[in-house]
Amino acid sequence: MIVFDCDGVLVDSEILSCGTDAELMRSAGHEITLEDLVAGYIGWPKRAIWDDIAARRGTPWPDGLFELATSRLMERIEDELVAVAGVAKALDRIPDPKAVASSSGVAKLHASLARCGLTHYFDERIFSAQQVARGKPAPDIFLFAAEQSGVAPRDCLVIEDSAAGVTAARATGMPAIGFTGASHTYPGHADALLDAGAVTVIADMRELPAQIDRFRRAGSAASD
Repeated sequence: MIVFDCDGVLVDSEILSCGTDAELMRSAGHEITLEDLVAGYIGWPKRAIWDDIAARRGTPWPDGLFELATSRLMERIEDELVAVAGVAKALDRIPDPKAVASSSGVAKLHASLARCGLTHYFDERIFSAQQVARGKPAPDIFLFAAEQSGVAPRDCLVIEDSAAGVTAARATGMPAIGFTGASHTYPGHADALLDAGAVTVIADMRELPAQIDRFRRAGSAASD
């Protein structure tokens, strides 16, 4: 089974999410940029990002600010979100069962996939970190996706754009292919994914089916 992260892998949403969060955090007196959030927090659940930054700055966020960020992001998803370039064609060329294991909340995850016309590729195998105890970089969401799909972790391959996601996948024993082709990619992005344990990194979704085939052949050769 091929297990996809959603944000930054299937849908080009990290710029929208991090941009919205950075703007509202600055409105509360915390100087932070979209680039800061991308480099430090992609792959984390949204609530965990806000909680970690609040702890680091030593001041809680104003009441309702997190909820405002969530509602504004949902509006932007409805109006602005697009699929990652080439992802639908790549999914069409991958015959394996597919699942989504995302740090997004359930509502945002389903809204994002529906907006971009990608829901049907995954049948019922769409899973959110909101359904498990710990988000990435903990392995819970990947283990949950495998268990709910009736697939052993050793038979899963993960596609991830974040070091946190690659770390989570590797903690389960699932290999991961890194992806840096969405609009939030940053200097050192590919190196961060490789350092976290990705077996390879691609920057174009058109490469993914061939990389999956190459990984599968390498695994077969190693087992001979």
